[in-house]
Amino acid sequence: MKGNPRNKTITTSSESKDPTAASRKKDHIELAFNSQIGKGLLDDRFYYEPILAGHPESGSWPAFRFLDKSFRLPMWVSSMTGGTEMARIINHNLARACKDFGFGMGLGSCRSLLENDDNLPDFNVRSLIGDDLPLYANLGIAQIEQLIEKKELYKVEQLLDKLKADGLIIHVNPMQEWLQPEGDRFKQPPLQTIMTFLEKMDNMPVIVKEVGQGMGYRSLRALFQLPLAAVDFAANGGTNFAKLEMLRSDDQKAEIYKHLAMIGHSAEEMVDLTNQIQVDLGDKIRCRQVIISGGVQHFLHGYYLTEKLNLPAIYGQASAFLRHAQGDYETLYHYIDAQVQGLELANAFLKVKA
Repeated sequence: MKGNPRNKTITTSSESKDPTAASRKKDHIELAFNSQIGKGLLDDRFYYEPILAGHPESGSWPAFRFLDKSFRLPMWVSSMTGGTEMARIINHNLARACKDFGFGMGLGSCRSLLENDDNLPDFNVRSLIGDDLPLYANLGIAQIEQLIEKKELYKVEQLLDKLKADGLIIHVNPMQEWLQPEGDRFKQPPLQTIMTFLEKMDNMPVIVKEVGQGMGYRSLRALFQLPLAAVDFAANGGTNFAKLEMLRSDDQKAEIYKHLAMIGHSAEEMVDLTNQIQVDLGDKIRCRQVIISGGVQHFLHGYYLTEKLNLPAIYGQASAFLRHAQGDYETLYHYIDAQVQGLELANAFLKVKA
């Protein structure tokens, strides 16, 4: 007797070539109603152009020059920290990632290294990042002011020599210092200190950054007229060191000054300000490189901001890297690799709206 054909499992030719087809189609049906995006949730910063490119190959982001070295990705490790065993693990993991993926690194405050080398192993990452990528040391504006006053700027040169660093980041942090229980007080405007430093150390590449609140039009305009290697936004939106210091302070002081943490500028606003400054200053601009940092949590945000800015730019991350750099290197590697693939996909199919 012939069997009932209705009881037979029929395999189509397409399914024999793709054994996961049935399972995948079943998933599509079950998940369809949970996969709808409301109009109000659409990201309207981009034109999505799906027919103008094929899928990008790994490593397709074009190499470019920044800080006088070759980058393979428009990314930057924004300054972290030093002086603890955990900081050593973090900095060493991040330096390895820079080498593997092709982008640069700014160290956390190197103040302790001005006097002794006890914490040097935390910062000593040149052998890990290699010579072909930028590595920048980091000092606060208060330390620069003090070194100028004491005629000890030679200590900055010694710092760069022992770290084999390419240049110096000067972080400007009046709010943080005011709120920090151990904070320093500036005797003169940071702009004057920076100008004096550049005059006395005219061959040293210098990046100037804030520490999590960003900068307004007048500060940015002044900086872009200086012969800096780059301006780093350190906008409000990421780790805010004014707020961090309030968390370390006594309750009464924290309550009084809590609203100061809300002062500042977002990375998006600073991109717009910088574009306007470029128009306003024209050929008076002397600094033409920007590190966009402060609240850049993922590749799509970084891609948008760097594409929107009219000057050569990369984007920096601190806390987003920090979360993945505290353990084994493999965790950090996979996190960055996923971001890289996202950047390459965005570059192929997304165009920033004017």
